[in-house]
Amino acid sequence: MPTRIINGWRDLLPAQRGAAAALGAFDGVHRGHQAVIASARDAAKRLDAPLAVVSFEPHPRRWFQPEAAPFRLMTPGQMARALEPLGVEGLYLLPFDAEMAGLSDTGFAHRVLCEGLGLRHAAIGFDFTYGKGRTGSPDSLTRAGADLGFSVSVTDRIDDAGGLKLSSSAVREALHAGDMARAAAILGRPFAIEGEVVHGDKRGRTIGVPTANVRLGDYMRPAYGVYATRTRLPDGRVIDGVANLGVRPMFEIAEPLLEVWLFDFSGDLYGQTVETELVALLRGEMKFDGLDALKTQIDGDARMAKIVLNGGDTA
Repeated sequence: MPTRIINGWRDLLPAQRGAAAALGAFDGVHRGHQAVIASARDAAKRLDAPLAVVSFEPHPRRWFQPEAAPFRLMTPGQMARALEPLGVEGLYLLPFDAEMAGLSDTGFAHRVLCEGLGLRHAAIGFDFTYGKGRTGSPDSLTRAGADLGFSVSVTDRIDDAGGLKLSSSAVREALHAGDMARAAAILGRPFAIEGEVVHGDKRGRTIGVPTANVRLGDYMRPAYGVYATRTRLPDGRVIDGVANLGVRPMFEIAEPLLEVWLFDFSGDLYGQTVETELVALLRGEMKFDGLDALKTQIDGDARMAKIVLNGGDTA
């Protein structure tokens, strides 16, 4: 059953209140986040309550650092889809605005969690903070919950058995390095960029390589280069491909784009939303002497992408 997105915490219907919920930003819904959600799931079963996730939109970091470089790992829609197989019934997106930023830890627990959402249980990570000045802690929320009528569980830090750190910052580090396998190991799935297909300069068509172009928006910028990809179309089809992510040194553009050549596909995707998994980084961006050299390289990139996507090794 799809995870419902519920925007806000005020004036909720009775059926939208009373959940056992995991609280946090959950950007990426990585394996560490999934452990917190599992704790909420246990409480939901025990209390016979709906299972939910409570997050914020925009991300609090964007509110406090409006000039910060793009850093998001997923859109709200992607978050909802990542939560669906975990059994999460509702995703509450709390507006992070001046009012939310100004709430004390006591005010947040009382007004938002208790009066607004009517939580029966709150599951949080060991490093969860909340309230103005981030004064709230797991201990203070546990005490507040005891006073307000909801239980609290705290999940300790969980790392991979091989020592892999399971955090959003670790995902960003892996993406910056172009290590898509490490990013996928932390996330539990490949990193993917979702967005509307926009018009480009259509230069690829002149060499027989039409691309679906997607702006990166507030996504964290992975290493610029050429990737083996899988793209989910609006009709549910998943198409293998190869993509350039960056500013194209040969025909430089001001704004970085994800430009995906979909193998064995023809059709008009302009204005439609697609989601592209970056499966493996094949090479960095390069500058070529002319279109013939570029086309030769793209053909080689496509062959390499097909090997990778079929489970082969390019080494």
